[in-house]
This record gives sequence, C-alpha cells and structure tokens, in this order.
Amino acid sequence: MLVSEPAPWVPSLKSWSLRQDTFMKTRITELLNIEHPIVCPGMTYVANSTLVAATSNAGGLGILAIGHLTPDETREEIRRVKSLTNKPFGIGCALMMPGAWDNLEIALQEQVPVINFSLGNGSEVCKRVHAYGGKVIATVVNAKHALGAEKAGVDALLVTGHEAAAHGGSVTSLVLVPAIRQITTLPIIAAGGFSSGSALVAALSLGADAVAMGTRWAATQESPVHDNTKQAIVAKDVFSTIYSANFDTLPCRVMDTPHARAVTKKRLSFGRALARALKAARDNGKSLVSIVRMALQQGLKDTLTLTFFGAAVGSIRRATIDGNLSNGVQLIGQAQGLVHDIPTVQALTDRIMNEARASCASLARFADQDLV
Repeated sequence: MLVSEPAPWVPSLKSWSLRQDTFMKTRITELLNIEHPIVCPGMTYVANSTLVAATSNAGGLGILAIGHLTPDETREEIRRVKSLTNKPFGIGCALMMPGAWDNLEIALQEQVPVINFSLGNGSEVCKRVHAYGGKVIATVVNAKHALGAEKAGVDALLVTGHEAAAHGGSVTSLVLVPAIRQITTLPIIAAGGFSSGSALVAALSLGADAVAMGTRWAATQESPVHDNTKQAIVAKDVFSTIYSANFDTLPCRVMDTPHARAVTKKRLSFGRALARALKAARDNGKSLVSIVRMALQQGLKDTLTLTFFGAAVGSIRRATIDGNLSNGVQLIGQAQGLVHDIPTVQALTDRIMNEARASCASLARFADQDLV
C-alpha cells in the first residue's frame, strides 16, 4: 500500500503562531510583501481603483480589473491606485481578450508590482515583469494550466474552484487546491467559496498560502457594485446561483434571477451575440479596426468564443453598475449565501483575521502542543 507523505511546504497546525507579529505569515505574504494572506481578485466592473486601494491599505492585495478598460483608462486607474495607497497591488488581465495586450503594456510601463494573468501563455509577461522586480500570478482551474504556468515562470498560482463566480473550474476548491498542491511547489492562492476567517484557515490546511474572496469583497462599502445588487447578494442563499455555459460559452456561475434563468436557458445565436459584442466594444472605446485585427490574429474558434464574451459584457455592467437585475446578469459565487452585511474593507479584513485567530486557537487543543 502506497502511503503519501505530507508535502513539506504545507503548513502544519503547530507552525501557525497566534502572535500578532507573526500570525498568518505565509509564502504569499512574504512573496508579495503584504500583511495578510487575503486577495481581492480582479473582478470585471467590481475591482476598481477604490476597492483595490482599500484592500491593499487593509493589509491584503487588491487586483485591479482592466479588461473592460481602454489603455488610457487603464493608466488612469493604475495611477489612481498609486495615489490612494503605497502598498503593493496588482492588475488582472485575460490575455486572449480584445485589447488585453494594449492594456497590459500600460501596466508594464507603470511597473505594477503584481500582474495576474489568465487565458494565455504568460512567458513574455513573466520576463518583462521580473525585469523590473515585479511578481506574476497565473489564474488556473486545472493541473494542465498550472503546470503550463509554472513552466512559463510565474511566481504563484490563483487556483479557482467550482464554487467561484464566473469561470471557476469543474472541481470544487476542497479537492482542486490539494490536487494542484500535489503537482507544484509554487505558492497557491485559493479562490472559490471562501468568505471568512475559518475558510482562510481551511484553505491553508489544504495547502494554499492565501485566499481570494471575490464575492465577499464585492459586498463591501468601497465596492462599486450598485446597492440594489449588494442587497440582493445579502438576501440570496448558497443555492441561488446558476452554473451554465449558455451565458458566454464557457461554464459560468451567475446569480439566480428570473432574467438569468431566461438568458441561460439556451445559448445566444451567433448573429445576436456579434451585434451585442460590437456594441459593447464600441461602448468600451474599442474600434472596429482593432476588433477585426484581433479576429484575424485569434482564428475562428477563439473569435467565436470572444464574440460571446463580448456579448455578455453589457449584461454584466447592467447588473453590477446599474443595479438592474431585471435586464442584467450578476457574476457571483456560492459564497453569496454566507454574506450577511456590507462592511468597510478594513472592518471586514479585521473580522476575518480575528475569526482566523479564533479558529486556530480552537483547533490548537487537537495539536500535540499549544500554539504560541
């Protein structure tokens, strides 16, 4: 019978100190030079400069969403984060999306401390970011992506489980995080289903080095999410999400509403998707020439995927920014059922760390010796 020994990089309960100066110091806090192993991921329309700076000021890492911005808007938002905090922060970028590399170029010029990429080969990104001393995180949902990102030279992985909003993996975080831990020694940020201090402790016990809490951070006072939608997040339970490939062609988790049910009942036709995608692109300042150029570069398959992504953008904005859940779709994780209030980012961070400390203290009685 094969007995697997615990990997040496997974923290044991006895190694977690309750001392204020060393509590919850992990490889992610050391790598990114942050105080707490908590990340606000780059959520489209949600992770703006205000929320990102608030997260970083509270001791976590805020990741700015730039995929829906023009290059000029990207530079403006990055500089606004810099004006609001002197702490490390990042940007999030899906490399296959239209205009992604133009926006990424701005982030590289601005020497953003942390670059978080997904959906593409990050080798060139790693070379350029490491040249100015920055760090690179790849978002992955399976082992193949994780190994590819490691080969590209990333510094850490953001492992996204099935419970997450939008495009989480097909495997739950409880299984996916330790599965990825078994194949790599890279630091891991666990995402999908995490919303509390006890969840943070659980993630660390699975082999992660930090957690990303998108749904929980979306329901904070600094979040730009419309109050109507924030109140809906608080009111919904853990069962009130839909996971379907009919929204933007990839399996995607959204808030369960009558409109979302109608949208996900059947896949949008290509013709209607193209019309909506072009309108969304124009609304976001992307020219027809750049769209055609992107299509020629991506090929038919990826162009079809991007067309449906583009068609979804307007619907996401209506729900997130306008608070219109009757005609918009909100990306949300199952953790919405664990969200019961709308605190400030600082208050939420303090609460999570206090919960984590209490959770560790409670578990200490099962250890061979007390935590110190």
